[in-house]
Amino acid sequence: MDIQFIASVAVIAPERAKSRELFVDALGLPLEASAGSDYFHSERIGGSKHFGVWPLTEAAQACFGMAEWPADRPVPQASIEFEVEDANAVQAAADELSAGGFTLLHEAREEPWGQTVARLQSVEGLIVGVSFAPSLH
Repeated sequence: MDIQFIASVAVIAPERAKSRELFVDALGLPLEASAGSDYFHSERIGGSKHFGVWPLTEAAQACFGMAEWPADRPVPQASIEFEVEDANAVQAAADELSAGGFTLLHEAREEPWGQTVARLQSVEGLIVGVSFAPSLH
């Protein structure tokens, strides 16, 4: 696996309004909502390719295809995604992680915005993604 860079970091927000109050109102981060989503994010914060505040319901939808986080899994507090060289490398990385004994939340797949990503959950509860986002290249 050849990690190119950290593609994104996102806070997982069970209470979107409170998170927005901190990150946008108090800290003044230039976060904007995605169309049709409560996911607030920016590519304009120094030192970060992408920072977001990801609603827990949307994280659950992305990982499990449902709006509620499964009760048998730790509720995540953050997500981090590591970028690889291309979309094919995402599946290769997913295969490597599976072979190493890690259980994927989902295999590599292309999201509607063009990112290819596979995700797992670390023992700490962190959502860890291996991804390729053409917009970051």
